[in-house]
Amino acid sequence: MANHNGPVNPAAVLFDMDGTLVDSERLWGIALGELAVHAGGALSETARLAMVGTSMARSMQLFRDDLGQPGRPEAPDVEWLTVRVQELFADGLVWRPGAMELLHAVRAAGIPTALVTSTGRRLVEVALRTLGPENFDVVVCGDEVQRPKPDPEPYRTAAALLRVPIGACVAIEDSPSGVASAAAAGAVVLAVPAELELTPVDGVHLRPTLAGVDPAFLAALLV
Repeated sequence: MANHNGPVNPAAVLFDMDGTLVDSERLWGIALGELAVHAGGALSETARLAMVGTSMARSMQLFRDDLGQPGRPEAPDVEWLTVRVQELFADGLVWRPGAMELLHAVRAAGIPTALVTSTGRRLVEVALRTLGPENFDVVVCGDEVQRPKPDPEPYRTAAALLRVPIGACVAIEDSPSGVASAAAAGAVVLAVPAELELTPVDGVHLRPTLAGVDPAFLAALLV
């Protein structure tokens, strides 16, 4: 039957985590700054911003390059950083404006949801204490895909696990890397900048925050 009541809901809403749902990029920044001091250096703002939305491996490469320590072993730094960010996350994560309201409204509307993040599973489990594991049908973590963002694999994986067509999904992102991943996967993208400015791209819908965004707004993006 045709729907005469306006736009049809998305097949699913795919949420990025850091900087999109919660203000965790700031906490990553604190931990990375402390790690740099621990390594006997100082992290530049340029390198920090270049890490936003990227995989752990890419971030650590940028970290070593910025500190001028190309031969620095990666594994101990990753472990140190993970433990420190776990502590910061456990103190409580602050929701981004409108994010909690939108997530709850999407759930109330019966729309399937996925959390699609570059962050590893250990830290995501801590973040889910704030986000609510019951709010996501599927969780795709950065250390559970072969090719992390900006590759389309994380978003394609989420749609496949939900058994929905990616072209009927709305992905919500805050970073150029995440936007590129979701767009390449074929999702409709709502971009809400946090740490980084986002330049308008064809097919990507920009909003300053998620305040006031509801399922009807997301449905209208698919038309």
